[in-house]
Formats: sequence, C-alpha cells, structure tokens
Amino acid sequence: MRSPDLGGLQMTGTSPRAAAAPLVLGALALLAVGGCAYSESEARRYIEDGEKQWAESVPTNDASVLKRILADDFVWVYPDGTKLLWNKAETIADAEAGPGDFVANHVDDLNVRFFGPTAYATGSESWVQKDSAGHVKKGRFVWSDVWILRGGRWQVVQAQDQAVGPLPEAAPTRP
Repeated sequence: MRSPDLGGLQMTGTSPRAAAAPLVLGALALLAVGGCAYSESEARRYIEDGEKQWAESVPTNDASVLKRILADDFVWVYPDGTKLLWNKAETIADAEAGPGDFVANHVDDLNVRFFGPTAYATGSESWVQKDSAGHVKKGRFVWSDVWILRGGRWQVVQAQDQAVGPLPEAAPTRP
C-alpha cells in the first residue's frame, strides 16, 4: 500500500485520515497559541469592562486596571496642553500619582467593532473636576482605543482622547 502524500511527509501503514490528524491538531494548537481563536462575545464583554474600569479608575488613582489592559508598547495620544504622547509607564505613573482634580469620570457610550484579532473601541465619557478652591468644572472626552489579541490576552496598543464640552443639560420639563 502506498503511503498518503501529506506535503512531503510520508507515513507508511497509516490511513490518510489518521495521518492528517497530527497536522490538524497542530494547526489548531497554533491558532490557540497565536491567539487567533476567541469568542467575540466574551472579548466584547472584556473590552467593555476594561474601558469602563479605566474611566472609573481616574478619580481613584487605581492603576491596576492600566497594568492589566495596556500593552507594553502602548501609545496614548492625549493633547492635555503639556504632553502629546504617553507610553504605558508614563500613563501608569500618572495614575499612581493621584487623580488630580478629577472627582468623577464615567463612560457615557461605548461601541466595539472587531476586525479579526483587532478591536476598535470608541466612546465618550463625562467627567467632573474640582480645583483646590472648590470650583467645579464638567466636561467630556471622546476617544478611540485599538485593542489587539496578543498571547491570548486583549490589550490596548493605542488610545486617542480629545476633551470636548460637557454634555448638554436636560431641558427642564414644563408642568
């Protein structure tokens, strides 16, 4: 009996199906190790939770979420008037230094779209700041974050934020 041709691999005395099994298992293992196989619904939930936790961590200076979700090669475009680009270490150090004037920060809307092992999250968040004199300022950020599946973990590799005016106040209702 002639052995099956498996792209140059020769196995004698083996059925074609049995001979192909190690190749199929190997391909599946490579997909799992390479991080290409994932549940989109679980990934969406993880990314949405990560985005919300990041926003909520701003007034508490909890850097643990940043340590978990930011990739080592993370870059943040954040035009705050003093610095345009931040890396992971700078972002974590800034969070650990304290919340500054932020007393609240909440996600208003969030959308996640997938492109294979890459996800694009966009949204906005409302924030409240209070300075040392007690003056309150409200505003919003609109942002976009790029997440990638790397080593079996979803991580943010790029973020861009823009400060915009506060959400419009609800119009008073007439009695």
